[in-house]
Amino acid sequence: MIAAVVKRTCPICRRSAASRDENPYFPFCSERCKLVDLGNWLGEAYRVPAEPLGDGELQVGDGELSVRDDDGDDRSGGE
Repeated sequence: MIAAVVKRTCPICRRSAASRDENPYFPFCSERCKLVDLGNWLGEAYRVPAEPLGDGELQVGDGELSVRDDDGDDRSGGE
């Protein structure tokens, strides 16, 4: 059986990136590209799309759930 060869490209610079077995920075081609990607996340260049919360929907904050009421005030459960 012949193994398929998959060419991977670095998501930052688009150069070829060696496989995970050969490259400690996979899926990036180098430590530099890995750090550039980390900087993009920390600088909020990447964002995960989300819908804004509506009235009465749950939100997560400080490790506990709270419910936002119609006035925009947070109500914690049990208090």
